[in-house]
Amino acid sequence: MEPVYPETRYNRAYVDTPAPTISIIIPAHNEEALLGVTLDALGAAGRALGEMVEIVVVDDASTDRTAAVARERGAQVVPVNVRQIGAARNAGARVARGSLLVFVDADTTVPPAVLEATVAAIRDGAVGGGAMVEFDAGAPPWAKRALVATCWILKTARWAAGCYVFATREAFERAGGFDERFFASEEIHLSRALKRIGRFVIIPAPVTTSGRKADAYSLRHTLWMTAALVVRPGSLKRRDRLEYWYDWRP
Repeated sequence: MEPVYPETRYNRAYVDTPAPTISIIIPAHNEEALLGVTLDALGAAGRALGEMVEIVVVDDASTDRTAAVARERGAQVVPVNVRQIGAARNAGARVARGSLLVFVDADTTVPPAVLEATVAAIRDGAVGGGAMVEFDAGAPPWAKRALVATCWILKTARWAAGCYVFATREAFERAGGFDERFFASEEIHLSRALKRIGRFVIIPAPVTTSGRKADAYSLRHTLWMTAALVVRPGSLKRRDRLEYWYDWRP
């Protein structure tokens, strides 16, 4: 089967091809339902940009067709068994060949304008950044309102939302990559580290992420889980206390 977008195809048989400008890294655990949409959108964004792009899907212990969906669309698949978002992202970065690393969640669609603005920011001297975020149409109203407030905080603090983070390879390596002591909030720690290195920007154009977790949990349950993180020190370093990120059920 020919890849949907062969210009992004890369695996060990292609090691003699020129290195891509951009590496897009997607951590994925049992993401067959939405991964195809994410990859198709990234393929379209890459074609519109006209840059050499590779896509690396880090298949973290999936038991569904995540890896097959990725391969069908020409992405490189890196199998790991870490069950940690930061560690999976770091694994993808080690394999990626691009000078610009873009980390995208498997349930997030990236329009061409965001990828174009990302490249423009790097060429203008930024070392990294993120983008604004919006939920898809199916998210409940309370979640959309909460996300608006969250995005205001992220933009004010200049922290990237976890579903879309980018950095030059040099800055990413100087920052030490994602801090694997944390099972959540790793994007905020990376944002802080990158800001110590150089200019960090938040692109005003939004990516669209799935509201499926907001559908799975009520507002009350979400507030309870958030409060539990605050009152129990060290929770961000324990996967067993991060149900919202690791053990949720659709």
